[in-house]
Amino acid sequence: MSETKLKVYLADDHRILREGLKLILAESDGFCVAGEAGDGRTAWEELDREPPDVAVLDISIPGLSGIEIARRLKRYHPGVKVVFLSRHDDEEYIDQMLDMGVEGYVLKDDAGEDLLRSLEAVVAGQHFLSPRINSRLIHRVKTLAGGGKVVSEPAGERANSENDSDKHSLYQVLSPREREILKLIAEGTSRDEIAQKLHIAPTTVKVHRQNIMRKLEMHSGTELVKFAIRSGLVEP
Repeated sequence: MSETKLKVYLADDHRILREGLKLILAESDGFCVAGEAGDGRTAWEELDREPPDVAVLDISIPGLSGIEIARRLKRYHPGVKVVFLSRHDDEEYIDQMLDMGVEGYVLKDDAGEDLLRSLEAVVAGQHFLSPRINSRLIHRVKTLAGGGKVVSEPAGERANSENDSDKHSLYQVLSPREREILKLIAEGTSRDEIAQKLHIAPTTVKVHRQNIMRKLEMHSGTELVKFAIRSGLVEP
């Protein structure tokens, strides 16, 4: 008897893109399409009536934006994982995603390669950013932290120094293995990929991740990703 597949809902106004994503999911072992819509209001009605495991939302879908749908899902159906689909790699959208607690952000140009990777990551309790977005975000944060040519007021410099010291102290409470795993998480590596890379069991990766969150006093994958990026633990 085959294992039950996780239900994915697709909301995008481009029919050809939806058909392509449906083909990708049809060929996967762990996912199936639970429903689809080409406008935001229909999508929300169906998602609210029968929540899936994961909602893949076009940010710019007409009728009701993907951002508004995500807000409603996080409020009324917090168990649903959300992956944004977008042609935009603007920092504004990325910041909104991180602040809202959305689990994934996939660029439409990369959807063929990244959709399944993002779904596997978010259902494993991780976060996923398309690699191009991840690189830009890392570069921006490192620049703001002083890696680029940014002029700061003396008080700001002192604040940055204190923040860097706090981050360093937090980082020191982690074991070498935990630091290694935190770095891989921030790079968008899935649990199974981390396990394979480090030659450990996926359940061991899960335990390490839980220990990292406990030691850093963080309660979500989003907080972990932000901490790792802002602490300069990953290279662009």
